[in-house]
Amino acid sequence: LREWMGVAPDEFYDVARIAIVPMGFCFPGLDAKGGDLPPRRECAPAWRAPLMALMPQVDLVLTIGRYAQAWHLGALRSPSLTETVKDWRVLWASGKQPRVLPLPHPSWRNSGWLKRNPWFENELLPFLKAEIADRTSS
Repeated sequence: LREWMGVAPDEFYDVARIAIVPMGFCFPGLDAKGGDLPPRRECAPAWRAPLMALMPQVDLVLTIGRYAQAWHLGALRSPSLTETVKDWRVLWASGKQPRVLPLPHPSWRNSGWLKRNPWFENELLPFLKAEIADRTSS
C-alpha cells in the first residue's frame, strides 16, 4: 500500500498525516485457503461512523477490498470489486465527500488481478500518488 501511495514508511505511519482504519477492530480468523475471513458484521455499524466523525479533516478514503467499498460507496458500488475499482473516475467525479478511491487488497495474492488489469497500475496508481502527494506535502 505504501508503494501504491508513493509514500515512505515514516510518512505512512505518521498518524498526523495518514489514518489506517480497518472495518473491524478484531481479527476475524482465516478461511480454509488461509485468507482472512470477512470483517464481523456487527463491527462497522457499531463504530465506523462515530470514529469517522472524529476525523472531519479526512477528505480521501482508500477503500481497500469489497467490504470497505460496500460500506463507503453503498449503491455507487458495482457488482464486483474489479468493476468498482475500474469505475474509480466515475466515483471520483461524483463529488461524494470524503472522496473515495476503491482499491483491491495490496497483497501478493492479488498479483494475478494486477496482471489482468494493467489499467490499475497505469492509470489509477499515478492519480492516487498525485492525490496523496498533494495532501501530504503541506
